[in-house]
Amino acid sequence: MGGITLRELDAKQITETVAQLCKEAAYYLPKDVYEGLKKGRETEKSPVGQAVLDQIIKNAEIARDEDRPYCQDTGMTIVFLEVGQDLHIVGGDLEEAVNDGIAKGYTEGYLRKSVVAEPIFNRVNTQNNTPGVIYTKIVPGDKLKITVEPKGFGSENKGGIKMLVPADGLEGVKKAVMEIILHASMNPCPPMVVGIGIGGTMDRAAVMSKIALTRSIDSHNPMPEYAKLEDDLLELINETGIGPQLGGTTSCLGVNIEWGPTHIAGLPVAVTICCHACRHHLALHFQAAWVEIQR
Repeated sequence: MGGITLRELDAKQITETVAQLCKEAAYYLPKDVYEGLKKGRETEKSPVGQAVLDQIIKNAEIARDEDRPYCQDTGMTIVFLEVGQDLHIVGGDLEEAVNDGIAKGYTEGYLRKSVVAEPIFNRVNTQNNTPGVIYTKIVPGDKLKITVEPKGFGSENKGGIKMLVPADGLEGVKKAVMEIILHASMNPCPPMVVGIGIGGTMDRAAVMSKIALTRSIDSHNPMPEYAKLEDDLLELINETGIGPQLGGTTSCLGVNIEWGPTHIAGLPVAVTICCHACRHHLALHFQAAWVEIQR
């Protein structure tokens, strides 16, 4: 009998890794966001805004040095999985392993558990921050990439979707984004980071806006037209005067856009706002062991 070679990965490794990522995401503000806050402090024109940014930066440093949550709202856990089609996961179910990791991380890390089991009629806390919101994508190869994005709801509640039509065009997109931002105002704990999804369907645009938040804030969309739109919207948001919570010139640290093909009759625009605790870009590539599978 011949054989094929696969990589095997034990589900327990996934659980342990997700647990660690949850703790690290809560404790350590990503370097790009930390540097964005310091840059904002240098350019902030409002004395009150300067004082607020000083406290935000100090808080990030204390959290990092003492392994404590950067914000008391440690979020609902969004997890993006990129699973290589040649990877074989053994010893358990993939989503169960991820949720076990969330529960372990939030319990061991003394992170706030914020998930209720049902949204309207029985809002009982699940006591371990599960289930997470899990998105799985099958990709070529034999590795697993995990990105954990804890999402606080002070900012999540202020996002929105606008189902535009093609005639609305570029100016319509800008108007839609700014309407959502102005409605959010100071409520999302600015300076904010804004993820935007353009195209697809209503649900796909929303997911793309979440994916956009996993990018570094000092990155740009590779398509020049969207890169320019990111810069234009960042400038418009910083001109609103929302500032760092109490007014000022540093309203937004970054705007990231992801886009996708859409219907001839549609132009969906989704905006996800994140507060200054923009926890993102925590990913891992597994190098699993080779095993011989006989058939």
